[in-house]
Amino acid sequence: MPIQNMPAQLQAAIQQGFLETEFQAGLTSGLAYRKIADREPVAINIGESVTKTRFGYKAPATTPLMPSANTNLDNGLTSSPFAIEQYVLNINQYADTIDLNIVTSQVGIANQALVNAKNNGFQARQTLDRLARNALFGGTPVGPATFGGYLGGNTRVRTTLGSAGPTIAVDDVRGFELALSNGTFSPVTGSNTAQVLVGADIYTLQGVTRDATNVSTSVITGDPTGALKGISGALTFTTSVSVADGTAGNVVVHQNGPLIVRPSNRATWNNLVAGDALTAATIQTAVAQLRANTGSDETFDFFLDPFSMMSLYRDQDFKLAYQGQYGSNELRHGEIFQLYGCNFHQTNEAPLQSANGLTIRRPIIVAQGALIEGDFAGMTEKAMDWAGENADIVLSEGVAQVTRAPLDRLQQIIAQSWFWIGGFVTPSDATATQNIIPTASNAYLKRAVVIEHV
Repeated sequence: MPIQNMPAQLQAAIQQGFLETEFQAGLTSGLAYRKIADREPVAINIGESVTKTRFGYKAPATTPLMPSANTNLDNGLTSSPFAIEQYVLNINQYADTIDLNIVTSQVGIANQALVNAKNNGFQARQTLDRLARNALFGGTPVGPATFGGYLGGNTRVRTTLGSAGPTIAVDDVRGFELALSNGTFSPVTGSNTAQVLVGADIYTLQGVTRDATNVSTSVITGDPTGALKGISGALTFTTSVSVADGTAGNVVVHQNGPLIVRPSNRATWNNLVAGDALTAATIQTAVAQLRANTGSDETFDFFLDPFSMMSLYRDQDFKLAYQGQYGSNELRHGEIFQLYGCNFHQTNEAPLQSANGLTIRRPIIVAQGALIEGDFAGMTEKAMDWAGENADIVLSEGVAQVTRAPLDRLQQIIAQSWFWIGGFVTPSDATATQNIIPTASNAYLKRAVVIEHV
């Protein structure tokens, strides 16, 4: 309905459909995971992967020396070494670009170059956040295998055995392919075995084979590259697995795999049912495990999506904690900043999975050191070398933003690009055994705990 009442003869003088001369920003995703990474430079001239070594502490010496043995040059003492473990940080290059005709773009409604730069910047930030998330949850490749990832080493039997046999088909082999041997993670073999719970019994794993065609049902929503998708395959043991243990749906857990907390102690994500929501109890269980594993009394970082946050408000323990506190920020603004020993961070990047008519959500509680980011030092060096040579290069948060001057015949088309060379890895803490931290678990990865709920 018009707001003016001008004569019909003058209506044509009123402009209609004015095009506003600026761009409005579209929706973006809330990022979070990269902020927890400990950033380390990767030196030039050392190759595309770096093997980092972490030493473990020696166990306390609580046995008194026998006076009768305190003789000779060694005083009855025997040298005791300490253990080490190694993990591999791989670096790769990630980049994107957009072209702009700086002459013809002037007919547009606003400065296209500024919009391109802003868009490139957010794309770079989201790329690195996805890479950090994928390494934290799904692990990183080590040769043909995959190491790490706080979803690894937890899967289920895919098809029921027809009769007892040494090989079972599983939904996801990530976390089963490598075992620690002399401080190095090497492929599982007959001489480098691992202990795995199948159903109700523990078996000795001696071989892992990936399926030629991946049929894993562990598929993450909004993961177009499949970086977090499970890898179906077969596990082979030194003895036959019983049919009772090798029944489809039974739990398969690496005895050195990370803990995953689920409501009602569900065995796998496939066993979750409607009503298995995030609760104060599940958060407290995860925090207790982190403190038991790390010996840390710090406040941990808790990353969760908005619906995970919402489900917590329905929990009775949470309601009791805030009963009568109607003026608190938690209730007035619907935001939790610090609770149960955690700093809460909402993110839209949390991995989701549709299964059995439900949405599986995976918040994660993280201690310092759970994720390492390696930034290639050559980026800084080249940015300094190239400055002023037909390109403008600016480093921001470790990412190189590049604006290349026109090279075409008409000197009109510039290229606005970004690139980052580096990688992420989840380091292990296998040397932190119960001899060093009596409350620690046997997990290789001890610095984060995933909670799966609906």
